[in-house]
Amino acid sequence: MVRRFSTDFALIAMLLDGLLVAGCLALSVLVRPWLNPLPIARTILGPIEIPGPMYPISSVVWVATLAMLSIYDPRRYLRWREELGGIVLGAVISAMLLAGLLYLSFRDVSRVLFLVFVALSGSALVAWRTVFRLARGRRLSGLPSARRILVAGRGIVGEEVLGEVQEHRRLGIELVGFLDDDANKAELHTDVLGPLDQMRSVVATHGVTDVVLALPRRAYERVNQLVVELHDLPVKVWLIPDYFSLALHRARVEDFAGLPMLDLRAPALSDYQRMSKRVFDVVVTLLLGPLAALIGSIIAIVIRLDSPGPALFRQKRVGENGRLFEMVKFRTMVVGAEAMRHAVEQTGANGEILHKAYDDPRVTRVGRFLRRTSLDELPQLLNVLRGEMSLVGPRPELPYLVERYAPWQRKRFAVPQGLTGWWQVQGRADKPMHLHTEDDLYYVQNYSLWLDVRILFMTLGAVFSRKGAY
Repeated sequence: MVRRFSTDFALIAMLLDGLLVAGCLALSVLVRPWLNPLPIARTILGPIEIPGPMYPISSVVWVATLAMLSIYDPRRYLRWREELGGIVLGAVISAMLLAGLLYLSFRDVSRVLFLVFVALSGSALVAWRTVFRLARGRRLSGLPSARRILVAGRGIVGEEVLGEVQEHRRLGIELVGFLDDDANKAELHTDVLGPLDQMRSVVATHGVTDVVLALPRRAYERVNQLVVELHDLPVKVWLIPDYFSLALHRARVEDFAGLPMLDLRAPALSDYQRMSKRVFDVVVTLLLGPLAALIGSIIAIVIRLDSPGPALFRQKRVGENGRLFEMVKFRTMVVGAEAMRHAVEQTGANGEILHKAYDDPRVTRVGRFLRRTSLDELPQLLNVLRGEMSLVGPRPELPYLVERYAPWQRKRFAVPQGLTGWWQVQGRADKPMHLHTEDDLYYVQNYSLWLDVRILFMTLGAVFSRKGAY
């Protein structure tokens, strides 16, 4: 329904990006001699020449990468922070591709010049889009809305439409109001313009351009009548199926052999978000790998000296979308601790299982230290590399605890489960199990790569404080 720009503008944006990338490459040639005093720069006295083919090649690589990330899709990246993240990821991928091409072809290109070129190109692409968004928002603020939306049904789904319209008002859309046959809603909400029978007259009176049918399942016969009533009017008609309450997190329409089908288990992360999260996980894990291997080797030896049994402990956990996987961590309990869990578990006032205790007798001396410092989680970097977990996300839960979950709690499995998460940096084990899910759902609903980075830094503070971990 909502588009940031037209198809023609997308073509102009591609052309502009290509020209800017080529221009930034030329500018970096001029800037490079001024960087000779830098410690990392090799002194270049003569004129710098860039092979001619590098200009079109650089432009094509950048534009193709951004196109692959759907930067030119007018229906994607409605929020500025999402577009900014896409451009940053595109700059990283483009730089890696061009670095590989230079290694296989023009190896004499200055590395400092290349870094300047990447920085200038990324900044230029972000700068013109920032100016465009500001100018477009200022222009639209003084004009009547291009899209005037009328919603049939002021229920839960209608409220979702209201929230989305208000959030994207700057894109030139306006909610005219609602129609609903429930007289009580008309008394409670001033934006209810009347019953559904007044659809045609309201459309004509208010200049409606789009009608959204957001009626509950019990009123689907009424949907057919409304579609027939609107067939001769110049309005777009949108149907929102009232099945979202059944979805794990969100529903998405997929094409199956030409048949549109509603996916009730659609992942919470978009393809771009999933790819950027995976790249971030792998890069950070590989950087931590050597240090983690050294520390892990020492921990493994100490565990074996402290108590009989293996150094590693493997346990089935519930991952994304309810899939089971084998999570690995350092053993912090005596061998056979699983058989003793009933002696430790307690039941809360509302029937929730509390499976952790501060004075758990099954925990070994070394294990208590590992838990307090969260070093027992270190081997889960292997799960991250295998793609079974992410660095940040809701913690993988034990299957027997998940069996007791209410349906709303299962929405925490709509994203990859993590080594650390929002709950860990908020309260860690001090908070009972039944409150974890609310923190996890906050993460699911507010996910961004920057939130992952923030949680990782907050985790360091939580680990050093040793608060709530046992």
